[in-house]
Amino acid sequence: MKKRSYLFTIMFSLLAGLPTLFAQLRLPAIIGSHMVLQQNSDVKLWGWCAPSEKIKINTTWDTTTYSAVGSGNAKWSVTVKTPAAGGPYKISIQGNSSIELDDVMVGEVWVCSGQSNMEMNVNWGLPYQDEVAHANNKSIRFFHIPKATAAYPQDDVAAKWVVCNPEDMKRFSAVGYFFGKKIQQELNAPVGLINASWGGTPAEVWTPEEPVEKDPILKQAAQLLNASQWWPVQPGFSYNAMIHPLTSYTIAGSIWYQGEGNTGVANSYQSLFTTMIGAWRKAWHKEFPFYYVQIAPFAGYGNMNVAPLLRESQTKSRTYPNTGMVVVSDLVDNVNDIHPKMKKEVGLRLANYALVQTYGKSGLPYKSPVYQSMSVEKDKIRISFDQVGSGLISKGGAPTEFYIAGEDQQFVPAQAKIEGSSVVVWNKEVKKPVAVRFGFSNGAMPNLFTKDGLPVNLFRTDDWPVDTPVVKK
Repeated sequence: MKKRSYLFTIMFSLLAGLPTLFAQLRLPAIIGSHMVLQQNSDVKLWGWCAPSEKIKINTTWDTTTYSAVGSGNAKWSVTVKTPAAGGPYKISIQGNSSIELDDVMVGEVWVCSGQSNMEMNVNWGLPYQDEVAHANNKSIRFFHIPKATAAYPQDDVAAKWVVCNPEDMKRFSAVGYFFGKKIQQELNAPVGLINASWGGTPAEVWTPEEPVEKDPILKQAAQLLNASQWWPVQPGFSYNAMIHPLTSYTIAGSIWYQGEGNTGVANSYQSLFTTMIGAWRKAWHKEFPFYYVQIAPFAGYGNMNVAPLLRESQTKSRTYPNTGMVVVSDLVDNVNDIHPKMKKEVGLRLANYALVQTYGKSGLPYKSPVYQSMSVEKDKIRISFDQVGSGLISKGGAPTEFYIAGEDQQFVPAQAKIEGSSVVVWNKEVKKPVAVRFGFSNGAMPNLFTKDGLPVNLFRTDDWPVDTPVVKK
């Protein structure tokens, strides 16, 4: 009996030690060599290990030793203080085994997300070969997440950090690259860009499932989405696989270019979009800035005015805290192509927004004029704008894409004249005007700008139905 008891004790001890023998110190993909950590922050480092394994972390930017102990779920995490922008640094992680991270930079980290116009890169035929040749920049780092879905939140992705080089630049989001390049130049700080985008995707797939399912209007809109063999439509599926695994990684903010996939359910987009932003911030435990692109002119939606309704929802979303929208109605080389090629200019407008609003820079134009109010002056209507900067101008003649209507709700083309920071609109056939619309069609490319070169945002002064084309006499 004593011999049997002794053997049992040995076997039990060996089995109890199996987690230590077979568990391996491991990191998520987002934490690796060449990464950029957010500067002047308490950032989280985490991974997997044996239960009760003692972990020690050292960095070359200070002399502090950080400690952690593996949990019963075989996980560990520590919070590390980062310095001001700089690098490269090394991070040493020591447990039962060790991991050395090299070429770690400290700077600004931004998530770049959305659908095809964010995903679009030089390999899609964009005219930026001169930029490619000079895309060796050790202060810009890419983390490109492959397309993936999951029914439940995941804890890792299949990607790695790479130093900006011509080949990887060609494969990376062009909008993201040009955004990051200007941020890096203006701040003189390393920039880490995380690309999580997927062409065709509606915003529902980037939003956690729970808030969509709990909101009857959002749930109904999600059910109206048509299934596709090219992208997911189920709420939460891209979020779970491509966004949730990042939410412990400290970021500066996010840029977003999406909306084309929701033109069929535009009336619920503002609620969906702001719900998504709120859910991301809740997951990150941070009210980070969120800057987005209004969808560009595209005539291919057909005769129904679906795009201006979506743009209108995007415009209304600006009231959500710490957000900003850039207008790109002028950055279109072909109104029949849903993928405009002028991605550098889009990235620069997003960068200007971030530089002013997030980083406190001055002297950069970043806000497009938006409709403020209207007043009827006999047979004319005066439109006043907010955010006009140094004033309004029209390019190539009188202002275009203005329409006016009387009580019959029939809009006709209008003449328009700039007067200071307002525009006077009229049509001699409309004796008693009551409403004005501007740029309110799928492919409208108006010629009204600020003197700084930013296009005036579309608007309408009415709340009449817009499910039929503009009537032209």
